[in-house]
Amino acid sequence: MNLLEPPSIEPSEWAYTAGISDPSIIISLIVLAILLLTSGLISGSEAAFFSLSPSEKEEFKVEKEKKTYFVNYLIERPKGLLATILVINNFVNVAIVILSSYVLNDIYPRHGNEAVHFLIEVILITLIILLFGEVIPKIYATKNASKFSVFMGAPLYYLNRIPPVSWISAGLVKGTGFIQRIGKRGKIKISSDELEHALALTREDSDTDEEHKILEGIVRFGNTEVSQIMKSRVDVHAIEESLDLNNVMEIILECGHSRIPIYRETFDNIVGVLFIKDLLPHINDNTFSDWLTLIRKPFFVTENKKIDDLLKEFQDKKIHIAFVVDEYGGTSGIVTLEDVLEEIVGDITDEFDDDEIIYTKIDDDSYLFEGRTSLVDFYKVLSIDEKDLEIETPNADTIGGFIIENAGRILMNNEFIEAGRYKFIVESSDKRRIKMVKVIIQPN
Repeated sequence: MNLLEPPSIEPSEWAYTAGISDPSIIISLIVLAILLLTSGLISGSEAAFFSLSPSEKEEFKVEKEKKTYFVNYLIERPKGLLATILVINNFVNVAIVILSSYVLNDIYPRHGNEAVHFLIEVILITLIILLFGEVIPKIYATKNASKFSVFMGAPLYYLNRIPPVSWISAGLVKGTGFIQRIGKRGKIKISSDELEHALALTREDSDTDEEHKILEGIVRFGNTEVSQIMKSRVDVHAIEESLDLNNVMEIILECGHSRIPIYRETFDNIVGVLFIKDLLPHINDNTFSDWLTLIRKPFFVTENKKIDDLLKEFQDKKIHIAFVVDEYGGTSGIVTLEDVLEEIVGDITDEFDDDEIIYTKIDDDSYLFEGRTSLVDFYKVLSIDEKDLEIETPNADTIGGFIIENAGRILMNNEFIEAGRYKFIVESSDKRRIKMVKVIIQPN
């Protein structure tokens, strides 16, 4: 080896030692850092703006500072904001990939190390973009959504107005609107059974029984008919129009209701509803006796009316009680706004309601019900579905009616029917109705 000759250096080694100090590489690395910071800020903006709580949005609307003006402007245009963020973020990330490939080729040329070069170029750069341009900024921005939104409000506002970002954002917003209009034409109809199945599949352990029952009530709400939730006429307190004021007051004090039906001769001939609040101003008036002038017009509905439609009518007419009529025009019972709401939120009790449900649990497999107990309440107590009985009951609303419909007659004491796993034994009955029923849950 000639001592006067300079030492020989391999091309790859020369590139690595000499290229890293090249001013253009240093400038490229600085630009890369700026682009990575920009990517992080833009990604964090997406998380911050779309995780603002309603209360934080209201605070921004109340404040009259210039910095909150930008935030309010962007919040009111969420589609435009999202389009701007996506456009800028994609441009920045593409620029990072291109520039990093250029820098990597200068610092670490390929020269046969294709596999190593590919791993560095794809995996390492991708991890850096994900970690510093997506994950960390979004975690921070989500925890500090209000401050981050104010910090990035003005930059995003002005970027949204600079071409070509503004052009592309506007095109994306119009394009998504067109796609949404097309998608609405081909909506997928989902039955209530499919919704119930989906609800059962998505139930989480963290959900309470009350929350799950409310969701189930909402799903079944549109399929429930008035006849399933009404109060039967035999359980309704009503006043005959021929009674004098003293008798009316006695009935009012006895039943404790705020609205009482008024009928003429029979309950099938309802003439109106007496609101107790209308009677209160005349309590100390000894000269007042014509209480019939206070009654209001009744509202009638059919037995097969869906309760979601009934709720809408209650809202439109601003009333709380309706009379249910059958196909012959007779009065079957009454239904109230409280009855409708209870199908969603569960039982609503007041000071006049019985705290105890009218049934007795003998043991884990035996229950004693009154014959007039509605099938809806029966299903709730046993946590079962109508399908579990394996017998259709289109005309029955109570346990007693269910037994009579399936037996074809009024069963006497100790006679029974079976429906699925359930055995219905008549404990007490007379010639007109079934009074008490014992239900036994049999093994599969």
